[in-house]
Amino acid sequence: MSVAIVTGASRGLGRALAGELAARGWDLVLSARGAAALEEAAAAVLERAEGVRVAAVAGDVSSAGHRAELVAAARGLGGLDLLVNNAGVLGAEPLVPLAVQPAAGLREAFEVNVLGPLGLVQEGLPLLRASAAGAVLNVSSDAGVVPYATWGAYGATKAAVDLMSAVLAVEEPGLRVWWADPGSMRTRMMAAAEPGEDLAGLPAPEEVAPLLLRLVALGLPSGRYTAEGLAGSRAGSGAER
Repeated sequence: MSVAIVTGASRGLGRALAGELAARGWDLVLSARGAAALEEAAAAVLERAEGVRVAAVAGDVSSAGHRAELVAAARGLGGLDLLVNNAGVLGAEPLVPLAVQPAAGLREAFEVNVLGPLGLVQEGLPLLRASAAGAVLNVSSDAGVVPYATWGAYGATKAAVDLMSAVLAVEEPGLRVWWADPGSMRTRMMAAAEPGEDLAGLPAPEEVAPLLLRLVALGLPSGRYTAEGLAGSRAGSGAER
């Protein structure tokens, strides 16, 4: 049975991706900072998909020790076929212009959004290379390519992840490496980023997760993708931009 690590799995897109993977028969290692919320999410996944194994490992992806625990848990389930780097922080809540961006928030955003995924890739590479279909899915953002006001700090981390992903795809041709923009969603993070915005018209993470997992189901080539593109006729090609 295939094994995936999903970070930021206690809510939002991470939880939705975990549920979809479990429904497709994947064993899972789930990570999030809050132990209680993570256990609740893991229980919900198990209710949805009988017969799968789920290891809930609470911790911060910016911690090398936590990353080692996640990969050890995957090894205990039989290996690692898919690493989903979804966990992320904004750097300030609500978002603020760069002129007043707190240095501590920017530092945390790079530690969680960039160094965390890189560290997990490094820790998990031996298992990913040993898999017949090893893959990395890094959750990206339109803010990494479009200069939206107040999104500078968060966007900088996603731009870094995009380039890092592209380089990883070159350096590890035996793996599939996808960096995928899910688009704006109706999530707690989006509400925290822009509290005054009406999110009612945005899709829920549960609507977006199946689109992103087309990357896995179809074994699409390494590249940058968007949920919108995966839903349409361009789903078969990477979208570097």
